[in-house]
Amino acid sequence: MKGIQLKRALVVTPIVVLLLLASVWGVLALLYAGHEGDAAARIVAVAAFVLGSLAAFIWLRPRWRALAVWGAGFLAIIVWWSTIQPSNDRDWQSDVAKLSWAEVRGDQLTFHNVRDFDYRSETDFTPRYEDRVYDLSKLRGLDLFMSYWGSPAIAHTIMSWDFEGSRPLAISIETRKSKGQEYSAVKGFFRHYEIIYVAADERDVIRVRTNYRGEDDYLYRLKVAPAQARALLMDYVASMNALVKAPQFYNALVDNCTTSIRTHVTHVTANPARFDWRLLANGYGDQMLYERGRIDTRLPFDELRAKSHINARAKALDRDPGFSQGIREGLPDPQVAVN
Repeated sequence: MKGIQLKRALVVTPIVVLLLLASVWGVLALLYAGHEGDAAARIVAVAAFVLGSLAAFIWLRPRWRALAVWGAGFLAIIVWWSTIQPSNDRDWQSDVAKLSWAEVRGDQLTFHNVRDFDYRSETDFTPRYEDRVYDLSKLRGLDLFMSYWGSPAIAHTIMSWDFEGSRPLAISIETRKSKGQEYSAVKGFFRHYEIIYVAADERDVIRVRTNYRGEDDYLYRLKVAPAQARALLMDYVASMNALVKAPQFYNALVDNCTTSIRTHVTHVTANPARFDWRLLANGYGDQMLYERGRIDTRLPFDELRAKSHINARAKALDRDPGFSQGIREGLPDPQVAVN
């Protein structure tokens, strides 16, 4: 008898866990998916799904009938989910109002809508977008910014391409929020935000974080050959240009500021590195890069990380035109070994 009960438990338990997980996903989707939707209507839909499912499992026999009722409700959520589509036509917040895109003619790269805002505070700024031309033959290397606003396990990552004789080109992969929206890690899983690649001057996209949002920013110079940096930039450009024609949703797990970078790296690398848990807990990504030799290893990691903390330099420089050069002062540069 005990053996039969054990076998039954081994079969039933995974099914129950799967149903619970699917139900939680369904409830969260009903609450958060999409931009529009009356809050009261969402709560009514959640109540109908939850109470209907509970009633079915409590009173309906045999069990397959209860499963059928739950399945019908869950299928309705899936069908509704499939109707939620991304858009480029919303009333966007000023900092994500314009999509960056680029044209390539030989070695000439022309970027349109490069953001270069003049900030007086996080919310008080003068919007400014401009076109910039870069010479790909003068691409020197690639740097990584890591910006922390809370947990040490989570950071926002920004790539920045270093051109000889030109200001660096920073590209930040972010949620594209419409007016009135605020960022929520939970909502980021549920087709609530579009994704945007913000091409920007570092004095904009980094300074707003260090000087006005109070985030802790670290700058690491990557050990990447110019040819590799160029290939990665071209892969970014392809995605950015595609978003102009066909918007996509941001996803906090599989299509965020770090996993998207890994996708681009995989596209241009013959033998990409294996998956590492620190790609999800990306606040420890600098440690992973150090172990793999992708950032300078001539110093112990803790010493390198301390040198890479740029907040004091960023605050001292503030609006200085030499902001990008100044925040790199004193940082070891592994590019000397690969150029």
